[in-house]
Amino acid sequence: MGNFENRVYNFSAGPSCLPEDVLRECAEEMLNYKGTGQSVMEMSHRSKAYKPIIEHAESKIRELMAIPENYKVLFLQGGGSTQFAMVAQNLATKTGKAAYINTGVWAKKAIAEAKHLGVNVEVIASSEDKNFSYIPRVEKISGDYDYAYICFNNTIMGTHYEYIPDTGDIPLVADISSCVLSEPLDVSRFGILFAGAQKNLAPAGVTLVIIRDDLISENVRQGTPTMNMYKTHSDNGSMYNTPPCYTIYVLGKVLDWIEKQGGVSEIHKRNVEKAKLLYDFLDSSDYYHATAQKGSRSLMNVPFLTKVTDEAEAKIVNDKFVKEATEAGLVNLAGHRLVGGMRASIYNAMPIDGVKALISFMEKFAKEN
Repeated sequence: MGNFENRVYNFSAGPSCLPEDVLRECAEEMLNYKGTGQSVMEMSHRSKAYKPIIEHAESKIRELMAIPENYKVLFLQGGGSTQFAMVAQNLATKTGKAAYINTGVWAKKAIAEAKHLGVNVEVIASSEDKNFSYIPRVEKISGDYDYAYICFNNTIMGTHYEYIPDTGDIPLVADISSCVLSEPLDVSRFGILFAGAQKNLAPAGVTLVIIRDDLISENVRQGTPTMNMYKTHSDNGSMYNTPPCYTIYVLGKVLDWIEKQGGVSEIHKRNVEKAKLLYDFLDSSDYYHATAQKGSRSLMNVPFLTKVTDEAEAKIVNDKFVKEATEAGLVNLAGHRLVGGMRASIYNAMPIDGVKALISFMEKFAKEN
């Protein structure tokens, strides 16, 4: 079932490419999941058939990320953007103060949301001075903050933390939407980790939240809706309301795929290899250059520009690049308007052949232009 011919290399920042093996399995089970005579899309989330699906997803994420027992795994909705509010509403309850590091669009949105909710936000570091092309080095965070917040990987600017700030007793919150399961991560260093699924986990629709037990409380900021309390979802096993059942099902299959590849450490080796190929090409090129500074470069998102500096001329060249790349089966390479140029997102499911095909196209395009 399903036509898998003429598949392209999809470099979208999200929703992104999924492993082909997973898509084939989902296609095969679409009309009749394990003899139930129905699709997972049609199942009651409280049915005997569905229960093992969500339990399997939680079990696999715990195993692959080595999540300690004193952390809850939640499958929520609303994407990372809803977490901007939930983090503030659930954690800013003692001093009402929070420390944020501003590394670009998604950190700025989180800051704005916390301020909107009345949190006393202190931006303790920022890379805005160089258009967010690097990660500020903040080794230690101290103070009477209810929490500290970072965006671990920045899709738009292509930057990534190569260290974890030491926050002592201050809970560290990290948005790992675009780098989850791309590298080993010590969960115990964080109070909350969250990730929208549509980069490395599944189709859009489910948000993974990993939260330390002691941060789940009825003591939330005044006016917090029931749906925005972590306790609501923790107490109800992520089933206070109907969860995104099918997306969680796909998530479980992606986790199985990661395990079959050798786990997170093996996936990380592949990601390093893919990123090195592309960055080495960009750094040695007379026609292209990467926008993120060395020491802060993402393994997942690689923005790059051509040597054309005139704005109008650059737009013509960029548009031509994206059009011709699309015709060559390399899609969704347009850069974000805040950076310009192009961006290649090379998430876990992107094979190394896709990166090699992109480099080959880039060489050809540079010679012709």
